Amino acid sequence: MPTVVLRNAEIINEGRRLRADVLLRAGRIERIGTIPAGTKADQEYDLTGKLLLPGLIDDQVHFREPGLTHKACIASEARAAVAGGVTSFMEMPNTNPPATTQEELEKKYAIGAATSVANYSFFFGATNSNVEAIKSIDSSKVCGVKIFMGSSTGDMLVDSVATLEGIFRHSPTIILTHCEDTPRIKLAEAAAKAKWGEAVPASEHPRIRDVEACYASSSMAAELAKRHDARLHILHITTAKELSLFSAAPLKGKRLTAEACVHHLWFAEEDYARLGHQIKCNPAIKTSADRAAVRAAVASGVIDVIATDHAPHTWDEKSQTYFKAPSGLPLVQHSLQVLMDLVRQGAFTLETAVERACHAPAVLFGVEKRGFIREGYWADLVVVDPKKPHTVNKAGLLYQCGWSPLEGHTFNSTIERTFVNGVCVYEDGKVRADAPRGMRLSLMGTLGSSG
Repeated sequence: MPTVVLRNAEIINEGRRLRADVLLRAGRIERIGTIPAGTKADQEYDLTGKLLLPGLIDDQVHFREPGLTHKACIASEARAAVAGGVTSFMEMPNTNPPATTQEELEKKYAIGAATSVANYSFFFGATNSNVEAIKSIDSSKVCGVKIFMGSSTGDMLVDSVATLEGIFRHSPTIILTHCEDTPRIKLAEAAAKAKWGEAVPASEHPRIRDVEACYASSSMAAELAKRHDARLHILHITTAKELSLFSAAPLKGKRLTAEACVHHLWFAEEDYARLGHQIKCNPAIKTSADRAAVRAAVASGVIDVIATDHAPHTWDEKSQTYFKAPSGLPLVQHSLQVLMDLVRQGAFTLETAVERACHAPAVLFGVEKRGFIREGYWADLVVVDPKKPHTVNKAGLLYQCGWSPLEGHTFNSTIERTFVNGVCVYEDGKVRADAPRGMRLSLMGTLGSSG
């Protein structure tokens, strides 16, 4: 690992801005302050006019490996991640086969160790029949248990009340839920099909997967967590109504936390006319009023974490009719630039964006020595040029699927460099061909241990 000096950086970290030099040695941040001229280093960068942020920790991605590698793989999507300033990811269990046993989970860790340029961890998937396996999870080795309480395939939809009670009662680690009420959605799908046949317009998606479908499931999950004193993190909140379930209390004291995803902060219902199934996702992108409420919740601390729910599909798959086009969109390469533009629009401050996308995931999941710019911490860092515009084009996409709903948009900032474990793995628009593999995230297993 090289010794690196970063000079004249404007550091955004822990709610404040600091102009300082940073010394990286043996993969970690050795010193923050004034680094004397002539300090021996393998690399030195002048960051005058640039921002230095902690690398983002994205706690919700779908990298499709194993079994769905025609869409994406861990290697390709990790490369896209570091190009976007995401230095660590936590990947969801709905692969093929699903990661619903310790054996399948360890296979994914092996793939990450062999192919991922970013740091990694993987979630254990819940089913209606694996409560006993969940009970035996080592919380220092698994970042959490994912429950699909709506919107999944195979046996990953957990709709047994007895099973849900068992998981919330016995899980030794944090529970994450996808909350939508499947019976309500099925009725709405049937009504839509009766009206339009296979030609249901994409704009119907937020009416089929509506506010009440989200709230019914989210409120049920919150009640289960309260009853069993479980730690619960509800993913991708999309509605103003759901926000009433959460509080703006400090993160360390919370047992119930919430997350927003960048596409729900960026797009709104009117964008279906332009982008169609490109932005079809579950839960659905909803009204501009819902979007405004979720943005405000990010600013206030009612929403604790920002992630992507990066979920690539091929262009041919997304080009099908409503019931055949899969839900999900690729986002991990541009999430930080989306946040930078939202900061520019006044949705929230940059300090808040860093808190929600970098610090909070580290604290929530007990990620050891990451997510902050602190001496002794791993040097996961991203350099942003806030004054250099960047236009998204197909040639620059690193997603295996080769498309983005953001194509043609010009962001006001550019990701200049990304460091993972003290090594510059991305610069000049390219991921280094010889970039070292990332590390398996070390987890403390308790809320607040990283903060």
